[in-house]
Amino acid sequence: MVFRWDWLRPVLTAPVVPTLGPVHPHALSVDLFEATFLVASDRRFLPYDKDRRWGGEKQEVVLADDLVHHPDYTLIPTLLTRGRGAVKVFAYGYRSDVPDQAAELAAKLAAVHGVASARVVRPLAADTPHSRGVRIQLQDFKARRCPPSGGPIQRLEDWPAPVRSTFTTFAQTMAADGFAFLDRRMKTKGCGPVLVAVLEDRVVGAIGPMEIGSDPTGVAQLMPQYFAVHPDARGCGLGRHLWRAAMHWGQTRGAAYLILQTEVGGASEHLCRTEGLVTLGFVDASTVCVLHGSVRDALP
Repeated sequence: MVFRWDWLRPVLTAPVVPTLGPVHPHALSVDLFEATFLVASDRRFLPYDKDRRWGGEKQEVVLADDLVHHPDYTLIPTLLTRGRGAVKVFAYGYRSDVPDQAAELAAKLAAVHGVASARVVRPLAADTPHSRGVRIQLQDFKARRCPPSGGPIQRLEDWPAPVRSTFTTFAQTMAADGFAFLDRRMKTKGCGPVLVAVLEDRVVGAIGPMEIGSDPTGVAQLMPQYFAVHPDARGCGLGRHLWRAAMHWGQTRGAAYLILQTEVGGASEHLCRTEGLVTLGFVDASTVCVLHGSVRDALP
């Protein structure tokens, strides 16, 4: 056994698992954490990994040999191989020196692996004051009915061809929100449907792909989506129409819940909170500046 659950469980202030991200609280277990170690050597996807749908091999793995595990805090480092690479250290614990220890470990491992950046990732409790970073939110489909949107929302494939052809232009404009990647994926390997908002015969908003997968306990969950509205079309309620259409899609197809992350203070966070989602916690990530293998500073 890698972990002692009686050490780890008390410091899990938010349901965040390295390389997997946020999970439903009912899925948290020592087996789930240990499973991320078992696949680190060959970069396999776990069956319930949300990134599995994109194919290929897992690009972020736990550095099992560098785990720090003590009765009152745990540091779990990961290595991201995409791009110029990055080291993250997930820091679990209440002690005031835990962030500093995590930063030192991140800087050391960044130098060892020759990667471009290092970060400390701190899961924080739902009642954290003056929170920053991202909020973990839960949409529970068992709690209440999600009615249809009623707005100008349909699956992209259900719109006429001239309207569908405008999606690529929208995707390029919203590349920072992941839609350029999604557009390429839709054209090459395919994925679940994308719901779009249309005004004046052009796509001005989208949410997707709409896909349902099983969580670590076998419960059906609606997978996270890319979600954006074109700047020229904001302020007229299209974001809310898209959101409600997506939630109706997930609920009517048997999903039990959705877990997503929204930037604290952002428009999506406000929308989700007004739609009644439950906060499970926060994730605060700080960049560790590395010079010749040593920590220069840690910036929010």
